[in-house]
Amino acid sequence: MRSRGSTLSLLPLTVLALLAVGFLALPNLRVPNTERPHPTLIVLGAAQYAGRPSPAFQRRLNHALALYQGGGVTRIVVTGGRRPGDPFSEGEVGQAYLEKYGVPASALLAEARSRTTLENLRFARTMLPPHTPITLVTDEAHAPRALALARALGMEADVSASPLSKGVSRSYLLREKVALVAYALIGIRL
Repeated sequence: MRSRGSTLSLLPLTVLALLAVGFLALPNLRVPNTERPHPTLIVLGAAQYAGRPSPAFQRRLNHALALYQGGGVTRIVVTGGRRPGDPFSEGEVGQAYLEKYGVPASALLAEARSRTTLENLRFARTMLPPHTPITLVTDEAHAPRALALARALGMEADVSASPLSKGVSRSYLLREKVALVAYALIGIRL
């Protein structure tokens, strides 16, 4: 027979598990897009294949291009490193893509060392003058976590997110939710 104390000690764990399942089952969290982007954009990398942006990365780059063409944006930092053995980095591929579509080289910077969102932000920050306000360009699912990380790094940041593809994988959406919860619980080491 169980003692009453062991049943009570399971109650907080049960409540926590129910809250976690409820959070993960909720629709995606969204961060409202800024109405007017800052003059500096940071486009977060999302994979490239043999020198061409992945579909997700291309949506981010096209969104940054539209913001640039809308006026007021004077600098775009494209982030993302390379996988071992890959001759191309996401940052370099993104920079070349934007140049191809009319953004002058003088307005572009490629951050080509990072492997994570946190590194994207840390390394991009070192390429900019201190306290430069930035608008993050990423997708809707990634935006809440990316914005939280940027602000934790002391960056004055807002977001202009590109839409998700119609066939976005549930595993990607779940991964972003879990990563956001992990960040909220653990934080980052600065």
